[in-house]
Amino acid sequence: MPQYDVGIIGGGILGLATAMEMTSRYDGLSVLVIEKEAGVARHQTGHNSGVIHSGLYYRPGSRKAVMAVRGAEQMVGFAQAHGIAHERCGKVVVATRESQVAALEDLERRGKANGVPGIEALGPGALREREPHATGVRALHVPSTGIVDFVGVAERFRELTEGQGGEVRFGVEVTGLRAVADGVRVEMGEETISVGQVVNCGGLFADRIARLAGSTPSVQIVPFRGEYYELKPAARRLVVNLIYPVPDPAFPFLGVHFTRRVDGRVEAGPNAVLALRREGYRWRDVSWRDTVETVRYPGFLRLASRYWRVGLGEIYRSASKRAFTRALQALVPEVQASDLVRAGSGVRAQALERDGSLADDFRLVEDERMIHVLNAPSPGATASISIGQAITDMAAGWFGGAATKEDYRI
Repeated sequence: MPQYDVGIIGGGILGLATAMEMTSRYDGLSVLVIEKEAGVARHQTGHNSGVIHSGLYYRPGSRKAVMAVRGAEQMVGFAQAHGIAHERCGKVVVATRESQVAALEDLERRGKANGVPGIEALGPGALREREPHATGVRALHVPSTGIVDFVGVAERFRELTEGQGGEVRFGVEVTGLRAVADGVRVEMGEETISVGQVVNCGGLFADRIARLAGSTPSVQIVPFRGEYYELKPAARRLVVNLIYPVPDPAFPFLGVHFTRRVDGRVEAGPNAVLALRREGYRWRDVSWRDTVETVRYPGFLRLASRYWRVGLGEIYRSASKRAFTRALQALVPEVQASDLVRAGSGVRAQALERDGSLADDFRLVEDERMIHVLNAPSPGATASISIGQAITDMAAGWFGGAATKEDYRI
């Protein structure tokens, strides 16, 4: 008999949300979370901007759209219920020139189609009332956007999982997966355990974990690093809440923006550069295996041929504080290079198709006795409770299809 009913690989916010949901929904279910680091949320969860996304940007009807809108409400409710630092502060998305107005109007239509509440179009004067130091010809105010301590959320997910009978094991790396008649053998160095089913929430290594299990994922994870500056305390007055640009349709990222954190700090960024290691938070973090794997992938070669000019611009901003500052001044002209200090960085686990397109939706793939989360970057943290519920729904057949608790929804 398996030692555990379910093994969840990954102690980030998605793995822990899934563990919390499963142990909450099913009495007596034995769940083990396996995490190679010494604690929770050490990578994507602990290095993101802390924004509770509203669901503004995503294709109507997509998993991202549905789960972001629902997940934002769930995240705010969870933070309120458990005393986790958060605020529903709202954000503005700013068109800095007339050529961006059509794209801004398209964002407004998309957000309303997704059910994002309270979206309001602003002229220059109304923008100044909300963000006195921002400048633009038009803007959208999105009041449902918020900020939260995602590491605190993940820690609480862990506590609830363990309180409901689950187990979280740190410092253990999965090195092999093998489906057998009664479950899955999970190799962790010299130790092998048996579980009934596996959920792969491996983030930056999700595709490799899937291949360990004998699957052939249709995408490959390509790591993109986002680098941040922080406003010095005296310059924080320049930003009230969150100030975003209109996304450039020629590049599949949101562009540099200003984000107030729950602790009062104000971050500026990120750019988006190829990381030379899957956990490469600095330029000097290099893995030849990771780099060669990326540059040999046909999808990356097609992406690079399409966006090489934009990519070079991102690299230039990475190297030049002056160039980074100029990008920020399009939104807040008063900000100066002297107002900025280097802050942290994060690495986004972006799934890339073989044709060079970035997977634009969450991708949850079922295989024999396994579910692989192959793409769940931003707004994955926002939607984590919703994603955990969806994974548990997918796994319901493993447990006979019926919940043993009536009020398992959070």
